[in-house]
Formats: sequence, structure tokens, C-alpha cells
Amino acid sequence: MRIMRFVTVALLAVLVSIAIVPATAQESGEVLTVYSGRSESLIGPILERFTEETGIQVEVLYGGSAGLAGQILEEGANSPADVFIAQDAGALGAVAKAGLFAPLPSDILERVPEEFRSPAGLWVGLSGRARVLVYNPELLEELGLELPNSILDLTSEEWRGRVGWAPTNGSFQANVTAMRVLLGDDATREWLEGMVANDAQVYEKNTPIVQAVINGEIPVGLVNHYYLFRFLAEDPSITAHLHFFPGGDPGALVNVAGAGVLASSDTPGLAQRLLLYLLSNGAQQYFAEETYEYPLVPGVEPIVELPPLASIEAPEIDLSDLDDLQGTLEMLEETGTLDG
Repeated sequence: MRIMRFVTVALLAVLVSIAIVPATAQESGEVLTVYSGRSESLIGPILERFTEETGIQVEVLYGGSAGLAGQILEEGANSPADVFIAQDAGALGAVAKAGLFAPLPSDILERVPEEFRSPAGLWVGLSGRARVLVYNPELLEELGLELPNSILDLTSEEWRGRVGWAPTNGSFQANVTAMRVLLGDDATREWLEGMVANDAQVYEKNTPIVQAVINGEIPVGLVNHYYLFRFLAEDPSITAHLHFFPGGDPGALVNVAGAGVLASSDTPGLAQRLLLYLLSNGAQQYFAEETYEYPLVPGVEPIVELPPLASIEAPEIDLSDLDDLQGTLEMLEETGTLDG
């Protein structure tokens, strides 16, 4: 099956993508092993700061969040990982439901609002990432289109061939999983089939979607909010904007990048120290200013161009329920979404 090939390739990619974060204070002899579903360019600098400030070495295995979660499930109690950092809550939920995370202490959990952490106290969000519709206002006006009120509206005839999406992207797949939780499988399948029939434009990932919108190739695209700001950092004159779906729409999902401590860790105290560091005001400011994500610790503000996190009309959902990636992959295959 294609799904099995996908999983096999993901795991092989994980196994060959080992990188070591440099340490400047190796004399301490303290070492943490981190499995990171966040890319080295995003999380590496803050892990290096942790080593510089604490003397604790950090050995990192980089890979996709789903693939790393699968590897942890396979390794079970024999996993060498002390900490698992994932780019979405679904991967964290899968590890948590397998009973492989240790409960976190309250001083870690209470750093963030309860909606951004495991209800059972098994993982905690580190930064927020909102799903949005990036749009080109000039092209919308030229085409006589108005911004939709719901992600479900994008299957209508007026959007034929005019919406960009990235079905192989993990964040998109997490959004589809959220739709399954919120709307049910039948309604989600109908939406996917409608998007495919409506000739949604397929891209490999979020970045080229934003580029296509900026270039005027398509008027809108489904992405995470922060990708546009990477372009704006290079060219502030770009006129593309973000549309946050209103009214608790499933298209306005706010997911988190987060972390948990493996129950099999030999150094749980050091692992918890890393999580506390990532939830410090300084680290949260890093996520806000360098990766353009939403800081989750109250009192640390996002960049001024973003609406406050509390103002986003996100759907009410337990992020731990986004763990059924396999079911989502099967649905994407069945609807032809991954063949687009």
C-alpha cells in the first residue's frame, strides 16, 4: 500500500537525519537526547542557547514529527530519547496515548493556558501556529471575489482552480484530522472530494503556496500563519495578507509545537529543565521574533503584525485528539487528495 511506503520512507529519513547540537560546556558530562520534529533551522538556535547557558549537551535526532512518533512507539520503553519535540499536537497525542510520556510537574504545565497542553499533563505546548488563508487582495478584487467565511466554502464554483493547498504537509494533515474530529469523517471526506473536484492547486509545502499568492498565480492558499512573515522579512512591500476564518471554523485551527518527557528517560530532571527553558520568557520571545509563531506564555507578546492569540476565533478542540494521522492519510488516499 502507498501508506505503508509513506511510513517506511518517513522512518528511513528519520534514521539518516541525525545531527548533534554543538555544546560549549561539555565538561559537565550531562547529556540529553532529543527527538525533534521541528527543523534544525527553527529549534537548533534555542537548543544551542540552552547548552551555552546550562552546560548540558543536547544530542538531537531531527526528522518528521509523525515519523519520529512512530519510531518512539516502535522503541517503546527502550527509546534513547529523553524529550520529544513535535511540530504538532497530533504526534504528541499519539505518544501520550501509548503511555510513553511521563507526567509533567505543575511548574511546567501552568506556564501555558490549559487549552495548549495535555489534559492529562503529559505534554505542553511551546508555541502556537494558526491555520489561515493567505490572500492577494489585488487579485481578489480583479476576480470579483470576497474572502470566504469558512474553509468549507472553498469547494464552491467561484474558487475553482484558485485555491492552493499542500496535502502532503504535516500541518495540513493535522488540520484535516481536526476537521474529522469537529465535523465527522463523512463531512470531511465530502470536503476533500469537493476540493479535488474543484481543481485545488497542489503544492509540495506552504512556502511555494505563499510565493504563488504573492506572484498573483492564485488568489488564496491554505497555510500556517508564519510563512508570510518570512517573506515580509525579506521584502516589507509585499501586499499579501492573512485571513483568519471566523466563528470557530475548522479552518481557524490553532495547533501547537510542543514537547513531552519520555517515561523511559534516565535524566527526567534534565529533561524537565529543558522544557522550562523553552517556556522561559526569553525562549518564548525567540519563537515570537525569530520564527514568527505565537508565544504561549502569558505576558510574552507576538509580533505586532499578528492579532492577539485570544482574538482568534479558533474551534474548541482537545488537541490531544489529533493523533489519528493514519486515519487521515487513508482518507487523503481514498479521496484522491494525495494523488493531486
